[in-house]
Amino acid sequence: MYIRGILTVALINIIAATGLSVFTGFTGLFSLGHAAFMAIGAYTAAILTYFYKVPYYVALAAGTAASGAAAAVVGYPTLRTKLRGDYFAIATVGLGEAIRVILENLKITQGARGLPGITQYTTLPVAAALTVVVLFVARNFVVSVYGRNAVAVREDPVAAEMIGVRLLRTKMISLIFSGCCAGLAGGLYAHYLSFIQPVMFTMVQSTQLTAAVVCGGTGSLTGPALAAFLFVVLPELLRAAQMWRLVLYGLLLVLIMVFRPQGLMGFRDITFSTFLPAAGRGKGGAAHGIR
Repeated sequence: MYIRGILTVALINIIAATGLSVFTGFTGLFSLGHAAFMAIGAYTAAILTYFYKVPYYVALAAGTAASGAAAAVVGYPTLRTKLRGDYFAIATVGLGEAIRVILENLKITQGARGLPGITQYTTLPVAAALTVVVLFVARNFVVSVYGRNAVAVREDPVAAEMIGVRLLRTKMISLIFSGCCAGLAGGLYAHYLSFIQPVMFTMVQSTQLTAAVVCGGTGSLTGPALAAFLFVVLPELLRAAQMWRLVLYGLLLVLIMVFRPQGLMGFRDITFSTFLPAAGRGKGGAAHGIR
């Protein structure tokens, strides 16, 4: 039961990190407020099943859509003004704090006390199946025209705009997709833990997701997924070290950045042809297992 729980939480984090990887890794915009989108998805899904007895999967879809809509509402004015780098990251920090304060003052969210007794619908097979779906959709997104446009925006926005890439639309699509992934992860999280409160979705959670993308490798999908998995599993493996486990955890992050500044996977991805080289040669040798 304990291992099953760790794996379920790790898969939920992979879903959120995959969405952020598309936005930060492939589009080049840093976000430090993605926990806010997780909170919106978690509370929307939880309120629907808790108070209105809405079916679980319908509530998950509603939470995902609500987070995507929130990303669109927040992203349009901020991305339209061409905020970049540190400025956009600071704007997302403000979003995260604003959502937390709103959740702590709404009657339906029961304020800082949170929502206890949420029915536990999320299981390991459900989390695993949705993780595969999200990775599949994300993979198709980054190899599509929109994904190529996102990479062009990341590398040189001015040059991308000169060759006809619509910067605002590309960034908005990337942000909305990322917000939907975070909302889905939040809904799964709420229905696994059976309890949520605003303090669970602070900047610490946002920073952990961003660290997973950076340590996994910007420009990779499987790298951030691997890092998100390790960030959940490693602290549990180091639990025997008690007070030193957080020190060792921090030291590990420092070592990754020193010896692998490009991240664990860099700009590479693990695909089916990694394990079936013949499949890669069958496609004209363009793929050799690692993109």
